[in-house]
Amino acid sequence: MFPQRLLTALVLAPIMIGGIFYLPLDGFAVFIGVIVALGAWEWANLSGLTNTPARLAYVLALVAILAVLFWLQRLSTSQNLYLGVLWLALVWWLSSYWFIRKFPDLPAFSFLLNTKVLLGFVVLVPFWVGLMLLKTIPNSNFWIVFLMLIVWGADIGAYVVGRAIGRRKLAINISPGKSWEGVWGGFLVVMLVTTGAGLYLSGDVAFDLNGWLELFAVSMVVATVSIFGDLVESMLKRHRGIKDSSHLLPGHGGIMDRIDSLTAAVPVFALLIYVVVVV
Repeated sequence: MFPQRLLTALVLAPIMIGGIFYLPLDGFAVFIGVIVALGAWEWANLSGLTNTPARLAYVLALVAILAVLFWLQRLSTSQNLYLGVLWLALVWWLSSYWFIRKFPDLPAFSFLLNTKVLLGFVVLVPFWVGLMLLKTIPNSNFWIVFLMLIVWGADIGAYVVGRAIGRRKLAINISPGKSWEGVWGGFLVVMLVTTGAGLYLSGDVAFDLNGWLELFAVSMVVATVSIFGDLVESMLKRHRGIKDSSHLLPGHGGIMDRIDSLTAAVPVFALLIYVVVVV
C-alpha cells in the first residue's frame, strides 16, 4: 500500500505544483474546475446518485455554475460576487458543527441526508471560488501554499499525536480514529507553520504585531474548520457504508478523500485573508 501511495503522490505533486504556480488565471480556473468536477462525480455517489447519467448530469450542473460565476466575475469590477459566495460558505461551515455534534440523531442528520445532493454544490463551488479569489490577490502563490501547509500540518500533527497518545475520542460515531489529543497536536503543528509564515512576512515593514495576531487568528480558525470538512464527508461515507469516495487515486482513495478538509478550509481562508489582509 505504501509504495502505491508514494507513486501516486510523486505523480500528483508536480501536476499540482505546475497548476498552482505556472498557470495563468484562465488556465488555473480550468485546472481547479477539473478537480472540482471529479469531486462532484464522487459526491453524486455519496449522495445516492449511483447511475452514470445522473452522476454525469450532476457534474455538468456544477461545471455550468462555475462557468457562469467565472463569466459574471469577468464582467465585474469588484470581487463582491466571489465574496458573497464565500460568506455563504462560512455560514454553512460554522453551522456544520451542529450536524457533527448531532450525528447520527434525528431530525438533524435526516435533514442533512435529504439535502446532500444540494450540499455538494455548497461544498464544492466555494472551494473553487476561494482558490480563484486567492489567485487574484497580491502574493497569491504564498497564500495558497500557506493554506495547504495549514491543512496538511493540522492533518499530520493530528495523525502522529493521535496515534501516539490519543485517548479521548473526538467524534466516535463519525471517525473513531480521531482524538482530542490529535486535534491539539495538529494545532501545535499549525502554530509552527504560522510562525514560519510570519517570519517570511516580517521582511515587510507593514507586517507588525497586529499582523502576527491576525495571521495566527486566521490559521487557527482555518485549522478548526478543516476538521469540519473532514467530518462532514466522513458522515456521508458512513451513511453510504463506504470507506473511500472512490478508487481514482491508487492508495489514496478518491478526490474527495484528498480535498475534504480543503473544501472547508479554502473558502474560509480566502475570505479571511481578503478581509483581514487585502482590504
